[in-house]
Amino acid sequence: MNERLTSYDEKMNKSVKFLGEELQSIRAGRANPHVLDKLRVDYYGTPTPIQQLANVSVPEARMIQIAPWDKKLIKDIEKAILASDIGITPSNDGTNIRLIFPELTEERRKQLSKEVRKKGEDAKIALRNIRRDGADAFKKLKGSDVSEDEIKDLEEE
Repeated sequence: MNERLTSYDEKMNKSVKFLGEELQSIRAGRANPHVLDKLRVDYYGTPTPIQQLANVSVPEARMIQIAPWDKKLIKDIEKAILASDIGITPSNDGTNIRLIFPELTEERRKQLSKEVRKKGEDAKIALRNIRRDGADAFKKLKGSDVSEDEIKDLEEE
């Protein structure tokens, strides 16, 4: 009985964790290296995360610096950043790539708040669906050898 409850609990925790990761990847006014988490660079035919190819640091509040270990990758990393939807143009000095985050405009703030609201709403819907699936599964147990008190206790949890 508890293993069923645990499986629904795990699904809910995964949904909440996914929301946290999604919110971290949103580009706000400050430089956040998590913006690059989903970017993949073609490295000898294999899509590889930037963090495995370069040192990613935040030297200033609005700048991310990417120092590739293999300097031949600078062009490939630039292409991956330009092809992504983070909306920042990289600048290259031959050894490092710098991403400078502009100040947030009012329009961008509104767009970010809409994006955050949508991601939050999607997470709420996912949690609601998981809860509903769990409640339906417990209601189906009513005909089995499980007592009604146990079913009520599980539904309340």
